[in-house]
Amino acid sequence: MIFDQLSPHFGAIVHGIDLSKITDSDVADIRAAIVERKVLFFRDQTLDDDGQVALGRRIGELTASHPVVGGVDAEHPEVYALDSTDNGFADVWHTDVTFMRRPPLGSILRAVTLPPTGGDTNWADGQLAYDSLSEPVKRLADQLVAVHDGNREFGYYLAQRRGGRGNEWDGEVVTELEPIEHPVIRVHPETGRRGIFVNPGFTSHIVGVSEFESRAILDLLYAHLTKPEHIVRHRWRPGDVAMWDNRSTAHYANRDYGTDRRVMHRITLRGDVPQGVAAS
Repeated sequence: MIFDQLSPHFGAIVHGIDLSKITDSDVADIRAAIVERKVLFFRDQTLDDDGQVALGRRIGELTASHPVVGGVDAEHPEVYALDSTDNGFADVWHTDVTFMRRPPLGSILRAVTLPPTGGDTNWADGQLAYDSLSEPVKRLADQLVAVHDGNREFGYYLAQRRGGRGNEWDGEVVTELEPIEHPVIRVHPETGRRGIFVNPGFTSHIVGVSEFESRAILDLLYAHLTKPEHIVRHRWRPGDVAMWDNRSTAHYANRDYGTDRRVMHRITLRGDVPQGVAAS
């Protein structure tokens, strides 16, 4: 297994491995690389939904497809289908499912149907972005807590398409999306590194400050997080699989392919409760 680094600190293309036949040693190397490089890309894979689920179970413990959205079919309740023909877009910067108490540890995304052009995905490194903040801004951000709310994106879906009954998440069936608080700066549970942990997709506001202050602080952090030097961009090819550390990244899928169809299948690994600087 060869790791072709995409930047000094972030991202890698992994060569010389068939994800349908990984060994225990491969699993250990992949887990370590996900934490270190944060997003990995595997070319020329032959996984189907069964193979993707089997792979995920080797890497970690799988969640349901999503707290609200059902699985791709009855046989694969763990697989979340992002289909552009069913409003399956991800064209806002986000970190997966931060509106739950325990967001996923990581995600594994597989290209199923790709448009002829467009549809690239971008990942931002929250730890690299934190490291490059000025010290006064770091000290401010270290103290802050933000609210994450899934109702804007998924409240209607839960009420209208699922009849108010979502999937089981952390042992409970989701019947409402209650806003949840997370630290603005998350301390990674494996490395102790600090990273920006707010995102435009699900973060509604910062606790204990005015609306104006909240908006200004969040806009500053979003603009800094998504600076080009903190980003890697992946141009998808058939057979591609991406894995990323959801605890230290955000991502954005370009919606630049017109009426062509784009279908991606995602699974997520069960995570833990985010901890901030005060708890580290």
